[in-house]
Amino acid sequence: MDITIIYGKNAVIEALECGEREFNKILISNNSRADVKIEQIKKLAQKLGVVYQFVAKEKLNALEPEGRHQGVIAQTSPIKYTDLEDFIEKYKGEQASVVILDGVEDSHNVGAIIRSCVCAGIKGIIIPSRRGVLINSTVEKTSAGAANHISIIKTNSLVSAIQKLKDNDYWVIASDHHAEHNHYEIDYTDMNFALIMGAEHAGISKSLLKLADFKVKIPMLTNFNSLNVSNATAIILFEYVSQLCKKNKRKDKNG
Repeated sequence: MDITIIYGKNAVIEALECGEREFNKILISNNSRADVKIEQIKKLAQKLGVVYQFVAKEKLNALEPEGRHQGVIAQTSPIKYTDLEDFIEKYKGEQASVVILDGVEDSHNVGAIIRSCVCAGIKGIIIPSRRGVLINSTVEKTSAGAANHISIIKTNSLVSAIQKLKDNDYWVIASDHHAEHNHYEIDYTDMNFALIMGAEHAGISKSLLKLADFKVKIPMLTNFNSLNVSNATAIILFEYVSQLCKKNKRKDKNG
């Protein structure tokens, strides 16, 4: 099998628990024997028949030179990407909103966005095959393993993907600081939405902006530079969560 590495305790635990990854082996630092999460990793590995071995910290540092491995590295198969048509068919008739990343190039931002998406109940992330970050070990570490709990859809054409979503009754929302409407002025709860978030510097491409049904901005009280894309994504998604919680509370109150 093709091998990739996952590093960080939470990322390795989530990869083991998701049940969809093939493992070659797990390398654990000699200094981590008494760690609670390392013990959890060992128990999960034993349960699944995954080989683990203790090694010198220097060997882990050679695989992850920046030292962010937290004493554990797993050699595993790459994450599985989902076909867009399969995703649409799987969630037909259900609430299954998605986030579309248009050229986001920082792995830490992509990982943080995935983590926010999973926490907010978003079902899919769409990323371009080129001009952006694919799922790598840094993304998985930053997402704290959340990348294993959401459909990751890779496409050669974001324009075609968005058009397919529109053909299947998705409403397309673009985050654009030139927009007239604030992000909280949209009712996210009565539709499946596809939220487009742009690249760190270039923003959303004109071809995708043209396809948006709504354009929204996050109001700010100063003229300071725009928000980090992962922060902006979280703000918009948790406006959706807030609206959904309020709506469900009203339903419960009215019986």
